[in-house]
Amino acid sequence: MTDLTTLSIADAGRRMARGELSSTALTEAFLARIAAIDGKLSSYITVTAERARAAAAQADLERRRGFTRGPLHGIPVALKDIYETEGVLTSGHSHLLADYVPSVDAETVRLLKAGGAVILGKLATHEFANGAMTPDQPFPASRNPWNLAYQPGGSSSGSGTAVAAALCMGAMGSDTGGSIRNPAGFCGTAGIKPTYGLVSRCGIYPLSFSLDTAGPLTWTVEDSALMLDVLAGHDPNDQASAKAPEVDYGASAHRPIRGMRIALARHWYDGVTPDMDKGLSEAVRVLRDLGAIVDEVVFPDIRDYHICGRVIITVEAHAIHRQEVIETPEKFGYTTRRRFQLGAFLTAEQYLSALRFRRKLQLDTRAAMRGYDLVMTANHWGAPETFEEPQPIFHFLGKPSLTMPFNVTGQPALTVCCGFGSDGFPLSFQLAGRPFDEASVFAAGAAYERATPWRERRPKV
Repeated sequence: MTDLTTLSIADAGRRMARGELSSTALTEAFLARIAAIDGKLSSYITVTAERARAAAAQADLERRRGFTRGPLHGIPVALKDIYETEGVLTSGHSHLLADYVPSVDAETVRLLKAGGAVILGKLATHEFANGAMTPDQPFPASRNPWNLAYQPGGSSSGSGTAVAAALCMGAMGSDTGGSIRNPAGFCGTAGIKPTYGLVSRCGIYPLSFSLDTAGPLTWTVEDSALMLDVLAGHDPNDQASAKAPEVDYGASAHRPIRGMRIALARHWYDGVTPDMDKGLSEAVRVLRDLGAIVDEVVFPDIRDYHICGRVIITVEAHAIHRQEVIETPEKFGYTTRRRFQLGAFLTAEQYLSALRFRRKLQLDTRAAMRGYDLVMTANHWGAPETFEEPQPIFHFLGKPSLTMPFNVTGQPALTVCCGFGSDGFPLSFQLAGRPFDEASVFAAGAAYERATPWRERRPKV
């Protein structure tokens, strides 16, 4: 008998459409699995079981009456705990908001509910999407389901853990410097950072005004496309929201990729582990076998994107949290507080220089992509970090982030699992497209998944 919790969103939707599966049965399977194993993983902060059961019953009733809301109708999903939810604790994984219960939903949550999704609960995160998973926070740190001694990546830590461990079918994350793609890579899931401005951020705790994006993590690329079908759209209450043409992202996941041109940013990931390097090389071979053209192309130095993005995040995060850091510093985790305080030491001139440099990097990246549809590169350097204490406060002073380039440029970027290393951890690459061309990103990522066996392997928790 098929384990309902390991179905894809696409497969579950087809079964419900044929009357072979109910949302109630699906939801109960997830609630039972959460109760059975999440004590070891700590992916959830809050489980909204009764709300989920009511939403599932409503979805089943609507389907029996012949009414379907879309690809997420009756699908159990969960939310990073920086998404405001009406009547439900929204903590930001911080003592500062440990009792905060919003009166309205974030726009993305409203869209998910309007699309018939069943919200299972709220997921662990790094504090305000910027801290570290340290003992001085109000909730336990989420664990990597492939090995509980290791971190799942952040800041959408609970989202990566919950999807990989089959504790929800999809999870909302946020991505300012890689916070969707890092846990997607370390946990072996798919994850899309949409084009900046494609998905509303209204009602999501901000970290960096000019870099924050919202998007889903799922087990398959097609499932991420189906979630984006519900999430994408203009929101007049988000000043960065774009009026982009409507696209059928779910359909794009089935487009052929023969003739698609992919620029491989090979020089960005010199220094990855031998397993990661081998996984990337094999992924290139698969894409070429599918008919894509993959060429090595030189882009600006990876450190330029990293430094530019880090200056912007550090200054803007300090501006957002400055008052609380001054008035109630003890309510932040020590690491979070220090990271926010760092922004006070950067000058207006340095911030403006970073913004100008960002524009240059955008233009230089566009020029390097001329004649190509996508950029391909590694998602991360190697295995995730352990939970050793103390954790580095300024972790970004080490190797440059492989995810940061596409936050700086604003391009859509997708994480795709490409196998497993000798240590048992997932290997992943990124595919990035031109702004608002998520369709090509999904087409290539889904084609790769269909040609490889990696979606058949799940962590044993």
